[in-house]
Amino acid sequence: MSKTPEEIIEEMQLVAAQMVKDDLEENPDLADEYFDCHCCGKNKCIAGSIQYDKYRLCNDCVLLAETGFALKKFDNIQALIDAMEENRLEELCSFIKEEQTRKDNLNN
Repeated sequence: MSKTPEEIIEEMQLVAAQMVKDDLEENPDLADEYFDCHCCGKNKCIAGSIQYDKYRLCNDCVLLAETGFALKKFDNIQALIDAMEENRLEELCSFIKEEQTRKDNLNN
């Protein structure tokens, strides 16, 4: 019997959460290591992240990717990267605005 989409999502959530736990158990220092996710554009903890081809995805985006693959919404990582382009641009604009505000505050 095949799984329902809800069951697949629930299973993927558990797997993604376990990935973070496993990474932190193996190397607790990962809790302090961050990178800019190629998918969502956010600066995220490296624990639970995965490298797909040339893209490193944060744990949240790994969950999106693996759920999308399991539900056959897309069949390659590039489709998710393309779909998330607007989110990355919003994150970049947010970062630029925050940096400008920070600089303005330092100058006043």
